[in-house]
Amino acid sequence: MPWIDACATEDIDAEDLIRFDHGGATYAIYHGVDSKFYATAGKCTHEDVHLSGGLVMDYVVECPKHNGQFDYRTGEAKRLPACVNLKTFPVKVEGDRVWIEV
Repeated sequence: MPWIDACATEDIDAEDLIRFDHGGATYAIYHGVDSKFYATAGKCTHEDVHLSGGLVMDYVVECPKHNGQFDYRTGEAKRLPACVNLKTFPVKVEGDRVWIEV
């Protein structure tokens, strides 16, 4: 699987996320409260809404449409109506760049 340069570390505030589009797919890149970076599929599994407009609290992202929640570290669906887990992707930081393995 190729590693893709997604963004600069400074592009994402702590406890926030950004949208990253690549190769026809949308990803969400998170800057966790633990100062680590994480990546998931960029759309909610419930109704295909971009998670980049959602709220991040601790290790949870909340979908902006129906308030389904996911643990962005594992992709686990945490609150209905979301019941299908998000796909997660490996992340590495090299210098000031965040890379995801897709």
